[in-house]
Amino acid sequence: MSPSRASSNNPNGASSALPSGTDGDFASLGLHPDLLDAVAGMGFTSPTPIQVESIPAGLEGRDVLACAMTGSGKTAAFLLPILQRLREKPRGTTRALILTPTRELAAQIVDHLKELSRTTGIRGSAVFGGVGAGPQEKAFRQGVDIIVATPGRLLDHFQYDYARLSDLEVLVLDEADRMLDMGFLPDIRRVLRHLPKGPRQTFFFSATMPPPIVQLSRELLHDPAKLNLERKQAPATGITQALFPVRADLKVDLLAELLRQGEVGNVIAFCRTKHRANRLAEKLEKRGISVARIHGNRSQNQRTEALEGFRDGRYQVLAATDIVARGIDVEALDHVVNFDVPPQVEDYIHRVGRTARAEATGEAYTLVSPEEEADVRAIEKALGKSIPRRTLEDFNYGAKADERFEVPIGERIAAIRARKAEDRARAKAKAERKAANEGSGGQGSGNSRGGGRSGSSRSGSGQGRSSRGRGGSGGGGRGGSRS
Repeated sequence: MSPSRASSNNPNGASSALPSGTDGDFASLGLHPDLLDAVAGMGFTSPTPIQVESIPAGLEGRDVLACAMTGSGKTAAFLLPILQRLREKPRGTTRALILTPTRELAAQIVDHLKELSRTTGIRGSAVFGGVGAGPQEKAFRQGVDIIVATPGRLLDHFQYDYARLSDLEVLVLDEADRMLDMGFLPDIRRVLRHLPKGPRQTFFFSATMPPPIVQLSRELLHDPAKLNLERKQAPATGITQALFPVRADLKVDLLAELLRQGEVGNVIAFCRTKHRANRLAEKLEKRGISVARIHGNRSQNQRTEALEGFRDGRYQVLAATDIVARGIDVEALDHVVNFDVPPQVEDYIHRVGRTARAEATGEAYTLVSPEEEADVRAIEKALGKSIPRRTLEDFNYGAKADERFEVPIGERIAAIRARKAEDRARAKAKAERKAANEGSGGQGSGNSRGGGRSGSSRSGSGQGRSSRGRGGSGGGGRGGSRS
């Protein structure tokens, strides 16, 4: 199977299938008819649980603290109240700032914003690194209504007066725990110091609540509506999970066979490192499988092309690191495969959450080598249940791999050190030869000057060159050996 786009885009990041167990519709949440028309035009009629709780609180102007997983519909849960708040406000000044951990998530939020605000005249702009800053500066100067930014690039703009957000009314921190994981917490605090001190509404969304995030939420929020904070960590509903035990050197073969047999269709394959994502892509390409790569070493244009190609069906596989584990919206995604077992349960939950968006259904497979069993047990313990184990019929689990998937890091480091040692030895030998030649040349020159007639010296030098250092009949024979 190849990736296919859903018949409609919706604010929850999934197809328009209605989630089970939600009561009411968007009209019951108190949204303006213009926004209801935009939501209806996107083909979505029933709000998700996080939207049912968050939107009314947001419309009341309250701060919101929510524990929300990817795929839960949280983007619309904060965008819709913001749009309603700004709908009657004058244009020409930035009134809302949304902070996100990644470029892809920022771009995705802006895409959803454009869909939801199409009848309001409210504009949004993304601000992130890897692209030119000129259009972003223009957005600041024009006073675009909503800025969606990553912390680093936003701080770059804050160096200049044009980026003063003096009329800011709403702040959103999306994927707060992911920003903590990526080391952005100091940057977030620096961003906060640049914001006006007046009252504002704050939406704080995080999939988990580690102590630093709890502390930050206490500093930012005033009497917030607290949503879903006691939720046990677990993948979104609708995800069928399975483990495929296999030797590490046969993982590529097993994934290729799962694709060949149609066990998986369009799939994001998560790898532990950028190097392993590259290697997986190379090996799948050799097997004739269309694959793209996305990780932190790829340029923004390469990352955008990979996602667009995966969404429109040009690539069947997206070999990725955890950069797309959160916030990346791929509609109608059939499968997620953990090519490597993630070491943290939070990463596992977010990876598998790429499928079964907004309570749709999907399948998440994890390829488990014997060396990774301990990580699997930790994940199962955190989830409070065992994940079923499966085997693939007609796959030769005892086969000998053609080659290793990657050279172990210890061997790679040893090889690099050996090459550097060889380079140093060659450089040292070259320097010693050069010094010896220069010393020999100096001695020969002195003999030539002491040998009397210059003609005799030139004759000796000529003989020295012809004899390649064996010496000539004149005193200049040694000098000739320099060449």
